[in-house]
Amino acid sequence: MSVRLRNNVRVIGNGPTAIVFAHGFGCDQNMWRYLAPVFEDRYTVVLFDLVGSGQSDISFYDFNRYGSLQAYADDLIEIIDDVTPAPVVFVGHSVSAVIGLLASVAAPEKFQCQVMIGPSPCYINDDNYIGGFSRSDIEELCNTIDSNYLGWSSTMAPAIMGAPRQPELGVELTNSFCRTDPEIAKHFARVTFLSDHRDALPKSTTPTLILQCSDDFIAPLTVGEYMQKTMPNAELCIIDNVGHCPHLSAPDASTQAIEKYLKKYFH
Repeated sequence: MSVRLRNNVRVIGNGPTAIVFAHGFGCDQNMWRYLAPVFEDRYTVVLFDLVGSGQSDISFYDFNRYGSLQAYADDLIEIIDDVTPAPVVFVGHSVSAVIGLLASVAAPEKFQCQVMIGPSPCYINDDNYIGGFSRSDIEELCNTIDSNYLGWSSTMAPAIMGAPRQPELGVELTNSFCRTDPEIAKHFARVTFLSDHRDALPKSTTPTLILQCSDDFIAPLTVGEYMQKTMPNAELCIIDNVGHCPHLSAPDASTQAIEKYLKKYFH
């Protein structure tokens, strides 16, 4: 098996440290086109598609294996091993932030630090934890995806993107959702939205930047605040932006926040 073919891995540049970008649900590595080039002159930039997404080899998508996010974390560790022997900077969006979390717990020596953009370890409200949705909300969402994935995509993608002044980004996200194999998307949606990985937060000793938008209904500020308090080595940075994809809708603010954080480790 070629890890690079399986995950459509692209490696750009040859900087001393690798910075690995991982996309969110229904997306692919093209979503990093505004951020990744900023780092190409100083880092080895690594881009890839989750199995089942983008230009990955979907023949590797096993519904049993990918019934948990841990399988994606295992893939991520394999990608890192294939690219570099040194610890990496990991930048994960949404569900991939949690995939990075799990990988950092399983193999902490492979991570110098991680940046989580719009992360959520659990979407469902639970006692004093406010994930943003009730269990019935999430069940209804998953049932809608099951019954009418393309319709759900065209309605929800613009809302997830936000960026009211950049409607073309909502169209782009809709198209990205609709390019994903519907059966894989339905399965991945349930794995994403029904997972609860809060127990992994205190286990991750990797230095972490949690990057959130000021108005994001998918990952509300209560989630970032909870994560910052629960993780042993995390900082929270809030970008003034509407939506769940600031790397597309507010790339300059996102880049500045990441650059400021990385200055602690790279001068």
